[in-house]
Formats: sequence, structure tokens, C-alpha cells
Amino acid sequence: MARNAPWGKPTPGQNNFKLEIFGLEIFRPLAKITAMDLIIDRMEGLARLTLNRPAQKNALNTALLAAVADALGSLAADPVIRAVVLTGADGNFAAGADIGEIEHKTTAEGAMDPRKAHWTAIRAFPKPLVAAVDGFALGGGFELALMADLMVLGPTARVGLPETNLGLIPGAGGGQRLLALAGRARAMRMVLTGEVIDAATAYGWGIATHLTDGPALAMAEPLTARLATRAPLALMAAKAALIAGSEQALALTQERAAFEALLDSADKAEGIRAFHARSKPEFKGK
Repeated sequence: MARNAPWGKPTPGQNNFKLEIFGLEIFRPLAKITAMDLIIDRMEGLARLTLNRPAQKNALNTALLAAVADALGSLAADPVIRAVVLTGADGNFAAGADIGEIEHKTTAEGAMDPRKAHWTAIRAFPKPLVAAVDGFALGGGFELALMADLMVLGPTARVGLPETNLGLIPGAGGGQRLLALAGRARAMRMVLTGEVIDAATAYGWGIATHLTDGPALAMAEPLTARLATRAPLALMAAKAALIAGSEQALALTQERAAFEALLDSADKAEGIRAFHARSKPEFKGK
């Protein structure tokens, strides 16, 4: 088992990363990342990506999100790798986006945010992607797990989309994917109230495909290994068809546009102020 530094580092004269999947070419600026923020382990037929910012509960800052997208781009082009498992270090999957990056971001900046291209590249990964979720998977962290094809929840998993607590909404399609999986009533309940639910509830609502009574990775890694032994072209074709069928009617663009519009709101500023102060926000509807 070899451990590698993140893929996608610029070479002399190289300023952009190009990914071609399903006939689409995606160009994204390469981001810098601390080598250990994303740990990549390659095994026979599969790879494991570990989000490794434990002091921040693996919060997805832009550099880490870019590194995940870059790694998946390289793995998509590697014929040896047939499936990938994604997990988090130190007992948490990812406790959301980096609030510090959002705090002063304007609507205009949100429209040009490189994170949009990173999310697009992650969703375009054509091979089976398994999320192994323990601890917190909140906000952007839960949105990342929802982009996986299979989701394994350990008993400590807690998932939710609490963005409305900050005067925002999910910005990477999480509300729409939750709607498709759990239904309108449960999606409304989670998004409007910001409720965080436990593993058993998430599994019972159809949000996750697997539930285990031990660490999620202990189930997810063998599951990924089994996928790696199956016919790769068939799995990629099945994944593409299932995603097209389940997401073509979702209002993904509308949800993102609403997120960007809210970045300029006074309520967003108040929500983040209250988050830092650990106090109750006083939203004014402005």
C-alpha cells in the first residue's frame, strides 16, 4: 500500500487542471494545499482519500475541496483504480465549510467562486465513490457525502444541512439531493430547521445505503474493494445513467443562485456573528 501526496500539483508552465468526463471538459485553477490535509492511499484496484484537518473537524476549505477534486480527476484517468472510498480523520467526516472563507464573501464573489468548479468535478467522477461517515458530516461536509454513490454510516455519524442557522442555504446541491433521497417533508424539516439527525434516522430515511455498528470505514473499504472487482465499464455506465435519471429534474442551479444571493444579506452577517459568539442570532429579514 503506497501513500502519495495529493495529485494535481502544478508543473512548470502548468496553471490549470483539465478533466474530461462524460464528454465534458472542466478547467479549474490548481490550489495549494498542505500535503497532509488530504491523505491518499492506493491499494489493489481502489484508493482511499482521507480528509485530514482534525483540528477543524476536517472542515472543507477551498484548498482541501480542490485537492479532493484534483485527486478524483487523477484517479478517474488511472485504469488501475476502479473505485474510491472517501473518509475523514480522527472520528469526523467533515463538519462543514470553512466559515472564515464565507464570512466576508459577497454575492459577486460567490458567482466567481472556484468552489463551484471543484464541486462539479467531484460530481463528475465516473467511477464508484463510497463515503465512509463517522462523526459530523454537516453543511458542505454532508453535501460531499451526498455526492457519493454509496454512503456508509457508523454509529457516531451525525448529518445535517444547518446553513439556515447562518442565514444561508446549501450551496452545492445538498438540499436538492436530500430532497431526492428523503422526500419533500424530510428535506423541508432538515433544511428549514437546521436539524442534525443521527445515523439510524438517516439510514431509515433512505439517505444512506449502509449502516454499521462499528467504524464506517471497516464496512466501506471492503465494499469498495468488492466494487473494484466488478465490470468497470458497466459500473460507470450504470452510475452515469442513475445520476442523469435522478438529478436532471433537480433545481440545482436555482439552489446555487439563491445561496449566492444570500451572501450579501444582513442575516448572513448576523448568523455568522452569532456563530462566532455562540449566541442566538437575531435575524431581520434583510
